[in-house]
Amino acid sequence: MTILRWTLAALALTGGACQHTSDSPPRPAAARPAVARSAVDGALDPGERRAAAAGAHTIGTPGPAIALTTIDGDTIDLAALYGTRPVYLKFWETWCIPCREQMPGFERIFETVGDRVTVIAVDTGIEDDVGEVRAFRERYGLRMPIVIDDGRLAAALDLEVTPQHVLIGRDARIAYVGHLDGEPLDRAIQDALSRPAPPRPVAGQAVALRTFHPGDVVQGLTATMIDGTAVALGPNPGGRPRALVLFSVSCESYLKDTRPQTSQGCRRVREALDEIAARGDSGIDWLGIASNLWTSVEDVAEYRAKTGIRIPLAFDADGSLHRAFEAHQMPMVVLLDRTGRIARVLGPGDRDLADAVRAIASAP
Repeated sequence: MTILRWTLAALALTGGACQHTSDSPPRPAAARPAVARSAVDGALDPGERRAAAAGAHTIGTPGPAIALTTIDGDTIDLAALYGTRPVYLKFWETWCIPCREQMPGFERIFETVGDRVTVIAVDTGIEDDVGEVRAFRERYGLRMPIVIDDGRLAAALDLEVTPQHVLIGRDARIAYVGHLDGEPLDRAIQDALSRPAPPRPVAGQAVALRTFHPGDVVQGLTATMIDGTAVALGPNPGGRPRALVLFSVSCESYLKDTRPQTSQGCRRVREALDEIAARGDSGIDWLGIASNLWTSVEDVAEYRAKTGIRIPLAFDADGSLHRAFEAHQMPMVVLLDRTGRIARVLGPGDRDLADAVRAIASAP
């Protein structure tokens, strides 16, 4: 079964790349995340496999030094917590089915160890706003602090899947990354609590985002096509405008029930792209960029074969391109003029894509 059939289309992330402090120590070779197996059939759990991939990059490294603002306006300075108590961050979305299933257990963890571990619910900001998050909190009776990520946590902690659990020890190092709840997560929390604070915890890693908005010239970004070739974004060597389509391969299928309007928007934009392509040369170069969450490059190729989409496709393996364009709502179309400057950004609610394409194609 492919990831497309497993669940969750993460629709976008915000921001750009994270920057680590130059004196960050190397990750201990023995520090590797455990990989859980499905209780149903013993098969390797796909979500845990993705969490293990994230952990391979982050376990043993310093946690992010970020001041977070909760949906209630309170500030949580992660760097100030390091050295005093463990920190447990859980990435989730209101429309994510496994996230919903884990919420009762998540709340129990907060009620049980919240006086000794800083527990923070991190909504990814994908297809969610503060009103939807607050309504979700009321529905599930959540009491732990909730923040909506601006992309910095996703960049620093290599977000691969939701839910994604990240546990940072008192020594300020990332100790555990997982997807499933239950015994492995509980054991990791107890292990973190059993370890004393070090005399000198390492400094948290600094995190910075580079984002682009209408009027900016896109520079320093490269998209990797599904055949492995690299395409530099920004000024087009061919001198033509460009349209970047940031999307999720399973938006139409997974969100059909949980977010039907979003699912319909994804299908409508794809059909509009096909209609434009069927008319012949539109005067601009197209590039679709698929989100990385719950997705592999093979899934993107399968999506192309299944839908027959005609534009070239790239895979945003680390999510940095979606963050760079702050793609909170999907699909998003970023129109670049002949100089690589962002002329317009269209969201799923915009219905004048064809007119916008004609306008930028005819501009000098």
